[in-house]
Amino acid sequence: MQSYSEKQTSGFPKGSTRQSNATKIADLPPSRVVTGNKLFIVPAVFTAVFFLLSFLPRVQQNDVLVWSFWAAVAILGTWVLLLNFRTRKLGTAKSFVLTKPKPQHYIQAMVHLSVYTYWGWHWPPVQEHALLLLAQLFFAYAFDMLMAWTRRDTYLLGFGPFPIIFSTNLFMWFRDDWFYLQFLMIAVGFMGKEFVRWNRDGKSTHIFNPSAFTLGLFSLVLILTNSTSITWGPQIASTLSLAPGIYTYLFLGGLVVMYFFSITLVAASAAAVLFTLSALYYTFTGVPYFLDSEIPTAVFLGLHLLVTDPSTSPRTPPGKLVFGILYGLGVFALYSILSAFGAPTFYDKLLCVPLLNLSVQWIDRAVLGLRDKKGLERFGLGVVPTRTANLAHMAVWIVFFGLMTLVGKTDGRHVGDSLPYWAQACEEGRPTACERLLLVESNYCADNSGWACNEIGAHYMTGKIADADADRALGFFARACELRFQAGCLNVLDPSNATVANPRPFDLRLLLREGGQNLLEMPEPELYQRACEHGWNYACNTVVSMR
Repeated sequence: MQSYSEKQTSGFPKGSTRQSNATKIADLPPSRVVTGNKLFIVPAVFTAVFFLLSFLPRVQQNDVLVWSFWAAVAILGTWVLLLNFRTRKLGTAKSFVLTKPKPQHYIQAMVHLSVYTYWGWHWPPVQEHALLLLAQLFFAYAFDMLMAWTRRDTYLLGFGPFPIIFSTNLFMWFRDDWFYLQFLMIAVGFMGKEFVRWNRDGKSTHIFNPSAFTLGLFSLVLILTNSTSITWGPQIASTLSLAPGIYTYLFLGGLVVMYFFSITLVAASAAAVLFTLSALYYTFTGVPYFLDSEIPTAVFLGLHLLVTDPSTSPRTPPGKLVFGILYGLGVFALYSILSAFGAPTFYDKLLCVPLLNLSVQWIDRAVLGLRDKKGLERFGLGVVPTRTANLAHMAVWIVFFGLMTLVGKTDGRHVGDSLPYWAQACEEGRPTACERLLLVESNYCADNSGWACNEIGAHYMTGKIADADADRALGFFARACELRFQAGCLNVLDPSNATVANPRPFDLRLLLREGGQNLLEMPEPELYQRACEHGWNYACNTVVSMR
């Protein structure tokens, strides 16, 4: 192989796009540019490894998944052959530009990987997904190379695909029967980065955070087609809390990103807005805004590792502050909007990011008028960012998060964890409380709590907090009976009575988990004590009788 600087650009007219591109690349040190037709072996090898992964048991267990891999291999393989043929016919050569790895790529990827490791230790499906995550990396590299070489002669070889793949999968992946859409989602993200661009500060750059762009687009399609069930999205959003101390863990990982990329104002202002709005909502209504947290764990993850991409967020400190505030307001508003339309609320953190990416140049221009406000410099909000100011903002964020943790607003027990609380709030007619009660009980019924299934059946039979529906009620009673809850069996025999009963110990192990693991190993005395603390009065009496 020869260096690009040694390669002549004869065969192309002066002033052509190819010559202009070659001239720019020739300005780089020769050791950092590698050229030659044999470079096509690289995407071919990535495609071959991707193909071999399809023969592993994790993929072979599902025929649709296997064909999804093979269809992607066929597309990539054909692309390699056609592009290689075209390049040889034109007498040109393709190049790798070997630049110094960008910290925003490999550092963010390492933080992402740490989240996968900690979360996966407590939720096994993440471990099962690891192979598919690796496969997406091989697919992404091959696709990105071929797309770049189709449009020009060079490809910037680095760690760029890592944070895109890791970030995308932290928020959504498709089930095995629909996994071909995962490859399509990855391809759309890279095409958005390649084709949807603008001139910013005199430089052509992509408008959207690649992972946020494709997540937002696919979220919208899934909502409009009511197809969320073909993804793991809701489970991903809810199972992050299975990892103990997840808020503190994400906070510490976020500090790494804040230190290296000065995105503290984005993440901290978004978190502050959400904490504040949640507190105000609770003060005025008496119920939490979000179901069982001040900020859902997936949202807390998003404001650290999704919206904070340095390339697609404002450059100035005031701009970052505004950007973060808008993200917090957007998530807060979308949660209610999605709820009103009956759509899954976990999309709240995804839909507003592309819109915010579109606003960054406007935000930066708008804050330029603050350049003469000397008072802002004292708070590190001058137009020109500084390392010292970022460290000061990190210190403020650390204190703020520490205070939220001390008052139980992060990893502590949340009022929304108590099912009796929602029942009482429903009786008092507090806003959305009855809808929340039905939602919580439905979730526990899906987790095989016979008590919860029987309670929902009673709601539909009596029509007090849900529209009366005898057939639906009977279905829930039957499910409760299948789960060996005696009251459910009685209701199957005579549903008109809508008999209810206290939860069994098994039910309590589900109802009291506070977003964490099931309490299968907890001794019954401790279990009833925990139930008493959650507001179950019968459990308090049981605790007394056990003494």
